[in-house]
Amino acid sequence: MVRRAVSLYNAGRFWQAHEALESVWRPAAPPERPLWQGLIQAAAAMLHRERGNAHGLQVLGRAAIEKLKAAPPAGFPIETVQFMRGLTACVNGGGPVPPMALINGVAPSRTPPKTKDA
Repeated sequence: MVRRAVSLYNAGRFWQAHEALESVWRPAAPPERPLWQGLIQAAAAMLHRERGNAHGLQVLGRAAIEKLKAAPPAGFPIETVQFMRGLTACVNGGGPVPPMALINGVAPSRTPPKTKDA
């Protein structure tokens, strides 16, 4: 679902990306949970931008930026540092929609691998 969310977001399908990210956020626990929420808010902010709603862009964009300032835990599948910088430029200065990227281009499975009994 993470790969799909990133793909939808980068295709400009912000509402669908928002929904896909929510399915990952709901079961997430700290310290990942606020980062997922920040990504959801960023997608919603870009939807507001697309619709010409400057207030929605500002409110949700700033909320997303605050959440994305936290260092991601090891294994978090989405790059957040450059994304947050791009989001800040977009929200504060009218810069372009920042792209969302998977770490190493691959989103790891969110389920632990099965182990064999000895």
